[in-house]
Amino acid sequence: MTTDSRLAVVSGGGTGIGRQIAHMFAGQGDRVVIIGRRGDVLERAQAEIHAATGADLVIPVAADLTDPAQVRDAAARITRLGDVDVLVNNAGAILTPPADDSLEALATSWLHDLNVNLLTAVLLTNALLPSLSRPGGRLVMVSSAAAQRGGAGPHSAGSYAAAKAALHGWALGLARQLGRDGITVNVLAPGYVEDTGIFHGRETAGFAATKIADTLVGRAGRPDDVAAAIRYITSPDAGYLTGQIIGLNGGAVLGR
Repeated sequence: MTTDSRLAVVSGGGTGIGRQIAHMFAGQGDRVVIIGRRGDVLERAQAEIHAATGADLVIPVAADLTDPAQVRDAAARITRLGDVDVLVNNAGAILTPPADDSLEALATSWLHDLNVNLLTAVLLTNALLPSLSRPGGRLVMVSSAAAQRGGAGPHSAGSYAAAKAALHGWALGLARQLGRDGITVNVLAPGYVEDTGIFHGRETAGFAATKIADTLVGRAGRPDDVAAAIRYITSPDAGYLTGQIIGLNGGAVLGR
């Protein structure tokens, strides 16, 4: 561990993009807490990152971040480790459509998507807010290009896009609130990123080809592309970058 190592927290850190972000932090000598619902998945990620980096810097904390009591307990464990220098709210999922055509099923589906993609970030951020480093704290929301271009359907895809878009307005308000304390707040909105598991088995060759054709660079994003962007956004060099929605999508959504 270097003398200037930091404490980073990554929600959804056991798989896909979150695991690669955690790997990046550990690889540069930072302690990193990974949070997710499944303890066995977190422990496996911890072991894999340790084996790859040679550094035992990953701390798994199992918690359902939609449950205020579990978030409170997780935050208490984290704050015993010291001040939080970086918080990356990465947890989220594209969920299944409503069970039927009723308004009740639609409400259940939308509330689930809002809880998983929005409430998780709101609860964890507020629980850790008193412990964020002042000055120098870095707060990042991982959103989606879907928030900028709209979902692909009226049900689960629409609610996913809406939940991710809600992160944007909330994050911009936090940036105004926390800027005086020297804390930056930004949103990273990736486009199609392969090898994440977020599409629940729907990631066929044809599906991937359609997503890649939508880019200007002719390839899918990779988890390490996202981790590289997070590396800069959360670095000490990024103290003048705050209140921004940053697209990372190969040109599938042009700057706005």
